[in-house]
Order: sequence, then C-alpha cells, then structure tokens
Amino acid sequence: MFKRFILKNLSKYASRWLVLGIDVFLVCLSFIFAYFIRFNASFDFEVSNLLFQLPFIILLSLISFLVVGSYKGIVRHTGTRDVFNVFLAATFLVTLTSFSVFINRAFNFFPTFTIPVSVIIIHYLVTIFILILSRFVFKSFYEIINTELGVVSNVLIYGAGDSGIITYGALNRDTKNNFDVLGFIDDDERKINKKIDRIKIYGLEKVTDEFIEKNHIDEIIISIQNIKPSRLLEITDYFTPYDVEVKIVPPLSTWIGGDLQVNQIRDVKIEDLLDRAPILIDNPILKRDVNDKIILVTGAAGSIGSEISRQLSRYKYKKLILVDQAESPLYELQQELLQKNIQNFTSIVADVRDIKRMEGIFKEFSPEKVYHAAAYKHVPLMEESPYEAVKINIGGTKTIVDLSIKYNVERFVMVSTDKAVNPTNVMGATKRVAEMYISSVSEENTKTKFTITRFGNVLGSNGSVIPLFKKQIEKGGPLTVTHKDITRYFMTIPEACCLVLEAGTMGEGGEIYIFDMGQSVKIYEIAKKMINLSGFKYPDEIDIEITGLRPGEKLYEELLATGENTIPTYHDKIMIAKTVCIDTALTKQLICDICKTNENQDSQQVITLIKQLVPEYISNNSIYEKLDKPVSVN
Repeated sequence: MFKRFILKNLSKYASRWLVLGIDVFLVCLSFIFAYFIRFNASFDFEVSNLLFQLPFIILLSLISFLVVGSYKGIVRHTGTRDVFNVFLAATFLVTLTSFSVFINRAFNFFPTFTIPVSVIIIHYLVTIFILILSRFVFKSFYEIINTELGVVSNVLIYGAGDSGIITYGALNRDTKNNFDVLGFIDDDERKINKKIDRIKIYGLEKVTDEFIEKNHIDEIIISIQNIKPSRLLEITDYFTPYDVEVKIVPPLSTWIGGDLQVNQIRDVKIEDLLDRAPILIDNPILKRDVNDKIILVTGAAGSIGSEISRQLSRYKYKKLILVDQAESPLYELQQELLQKNIQNFTSIVADVRDIKRMEGIFKEFSPEKVYHAAAYKHVPLMEESPYEAVKINIGGTKTIVDLSIKYNVERFVMVSTDKAVNPTNVMGATKRVAEMYISSVSEENTKTKFTITRFGNVLGSNGSVIPLFKKQIEKGGPLTVTHKDITRYFMTIPEACCLVLEAGTMGEGGEIYIFDMGQSVKIYEIAKKMINLSGFKYPDEIDIEITGLRPGEKLYEELLATGENTIPTYHDKIMIAKTVCIDTALTKQLICDICKTNENQDSQQVITLIKQLVPEYISNNSIYEKLDKPVSVN
C-alpha cells in the first residue's frame, strides 16, 4: 500500500511554483554561503547588513527566474537544456545584482546595501553549482525510488550512434514505464568499452547468457537506422536462445513530430527479417498517368485492391470507382478513406461476373484506367470449387477485359500470381488462362494497353501464412506447416501494390512484369522465428506440426514459366517476362469453350480443357492428376 502511494505521487510532476520557491531558497542559502567564504569561513562581518540585503536578493532572483523560466523544466528529466537555463538565470541574477549595487553606490540610496564585488562573484558561482546539483540529486533520487518500488525493465540498446542516444533519452523521459538502460551494444570496435552518460558500450560477444542472467536483462532494443534485413536477422537469431524480448526502433521518417516516443518502439516483425532490400519506387510518370483520370479498381476491398486504392487516393485523380462483391470490407475501406477526408470516390457493391452490372458501371463512369484485382486466390478451396475459380478468375477477367476494349480504356492492369507459372492447382491454372486471354486480346487491340503483374505471396494479406501463424500462437500452438521443405517468395502489401501502379505506366501493352524478390524463404523457418519473436520457445512452449501438402500445393513457387526469360526495365528490380508465342485465335476460342462448359458445372470437363490450353498445368496431390497426359519415355 505504501509503495503504491509513493509511486502514485512520484508519477506526478512537481509544481513549477514549488520548484521556483526551492530555487529562491537555494539562492538565499548560496548568498549566505558566499559571505561565509569571503570572510574566511567566519561570521566576521556585519550580519545585519546581510539580513538587510537578503530581501533584495530574493526579489532579484524571482525576477531572474521568471524572466528566464528555468523553474518550468521537469526536474526528474533534467538535461543539457535545463542546465543551460539555470546558467542563464544565474547570469541574469548576477547582472541585476551588480547593476543594483552600482546604482546604489552612485546615488547612495541604501548605505547598508553595498555588497562586496567578491561576494557577488562567489555567490554567482555557488548559485550555479547548487541549483544544478540540486536538480541532478532530485533526478537520481527519483530514479532510485522508482527503481526500488516499481517494476523495472532492464534494457540493452543495440546501437551506440545518434539513434541509440535518442532512444536512451526517450526511455529516460518515459513516465508510464520504468526502464533501466544497463548498457549499449555496438559493432564498432572504436566505441566498445567507452561510455555514454556513464553507460558502458559492449561488444556483442560480451553479451552472453551469463551476462543477461546476471544483469536480469529483459529487453534488447535495436536502434540502428537503415539496418539491413540480413544483419537484423543475425542479431535476432543471436538473442533467440536467451530469455529476452527483441524490439526495434522504427525509421526516423515515422517518428512523431521528429521525436521518438517509447510507444513507437515495437516488436521485431517477420517482415523486418526478409533477406531482401525493400523495393522503392518514385515515378513522376505515375502522377501524369493518374492525375485527372477516372480510375476503376476491381476487388477493391481485398488485401491488394484496398492498398492499391489507398495509394491511388494520394493522387489528384478525377474519380475513383471501387468495386467489390464483399459488402463489409468495402464499407470499411469506404469509411477509412472518408476519415482521411477523401471524397471523390464511389464505392459500388458489384460482382465482376455480372456482365450487365459491370457494363452499367463502365457506361456510367467511362473509366480511363482499370486495375483488376478481383480474383479467388486460396488454393485448397479453389481445388474443391473449380466452377467458382473459372467463373471469377477467367470469366470475371474476360468480362472486364472485353468491357475495357469496348469502352476505350487507356490502360488495363491485371494482378496475377507466381502460382500461374507451371501451375499445379486449379487456382494457378485459372490465373494463367486469364493471363493468356489478356495476351491474346493485347495483340489484336491498339487502343487499350494491357499489362500483367506477377508476384509471390504477400505478407499480411487475408488468409496468408503470417496472420494464420499469429492466430495459432495466440491460441498456444501448434503452428501448422504443410511440409518442412516448402518455400515461398514474399513481399509486403505496399511493395506489391507499388509494383502494380508502376506497371501501369510501363510498356506498350501485353507485357508480364515480374519482380526481383530475392531468395525464397522456408515457411518452416518463418514459423520458428515467429514463435521466438512472440516471446515463446520452440519447441518447448509452442511446437510446429507438419500436416502434409494440401491438394494442388507446390513445394516451391516460380516466377517464370518454362520457355520464358526476362528482359530488363529502367528499374533494376522489375523485369519483363519474355513469354512464349501463343496461337491467339485458338487461345480465345478455347477460353470461350472453358467458360461455356463451366456453366454445366462439369469440373472434369472444364479441367480437361484448361489442361489442353495450359499443357504445363500438371496437377499435384489432386483428384485431377488422372487428367494429366502421361509423359512418354523414349
């Protein structure tokens, strides 16, 4: 009870008027001490004169402190600026005192007010010393009491540069939590064993399990701006065996008002550990192509479609039409944009498979650019529902493509997937068919430029592995992985959408743009890292369960199909897939046959036709394997 009372009162700031009163009292004490020093540590002077002079010193000190405002600082957070303000106030006081003494001597107003110059100088020095010392004594007292009575987090800051020092200051200023920074860690040998504000800098090799246990370290805060993902991965892996939380300071650009707040320091996310530099695109041509345009986004409420819509909302387009059949997610996106004071957009609940409905939208708004993100994407579900996959991924795409040609859309951009490359499942095969339809019409059409973007898995998208793992961790595990060796390419949602928008400005039409996504990542390794980053130990606290490959699932994904190679673009991370030639007339006819046959809901016949159109489509772990043509062996 007593501890709670002390902590509650410590959490309150001392009144500025109380600080002012203490400062004035210390100035008076310093004045008496100055006389004592001046007269050889004795009271061999007219004490009555000192008592007469004290009220004047009190008045002058009040004026000085009020003018400078040195009493306004939060004493528990005393820093360089507060010390400088004390110095200014003391200097202003000695100036006023000297001026008053000079005037009094000239006109002899108060004979007993003549203060020796030596006393004034001594008083000035003693005042500065005592006022600064008092602040640091109170600050140390507060930290000791707070440490003894409160719950303290012992912290090591990784990075002894500018960012690390700013992080140290932010932790010290925080009043809601109790942090005790016990050291810095740095890779620069020139800094090791030196000190910052009496805090020692260690090399990483010194921070052992014994060191962490001895000092009761709770958190490691990585404060290195522009740290490479590979280095961040090394650091997190180093601390994984230890019972500590690893957190990271966000980039400088995200600091609130240019200042770091403790609540911005966050856990390391799996996205931070991708061994790939993030893709940054700043294309002024995009502004030219988007500004004053009427833009239609299909699948606008999905993970990709919503981010495309957000990024487009930053430009000065003429009108933005957001189309999706999912009512609730579309409503959420609508409210999000309205809260950002974005008004010139229209949200429409509609299905891209409904030809009449979609034609009505094209006729009413006459879009000039179309971003087609509407699709079914979940492999196991589509393996069980080929009818739906064909109807939206092929039929829906065909509808939007045909309407784009009919209504003279300038640019059509389709969001595709790496699962369309050498597909092993219905979902990937239907996306490949959609690509082929676009390639076919692109060769015959000159008014509308068609572009395809092809990329891998998107971190954090609806139904992706990262949110699934998070939910499984919240429930205590286990995490489910289909195969220990399964790998995937990953990118963030903003990167994926940045690529889509960039593709909308490139090429003459018919190109498939792919993305340098670095190395593919083992899902099993991601699962282990997520367990550790969540503060649990693998496999002791949360284990990983191998469930077996799902129908149609690949061990690894590809970005290029057999027979494709790439040609570079002006951006070193974006390439064009040089696709094999196709018979456009036959392709369009087969696609029409697929769509018509699909109306009969005959999955076997539909898949047979798709395999005829996409010969590289070889089913894996699926009931449709029997439809694959046997490979002849010579």
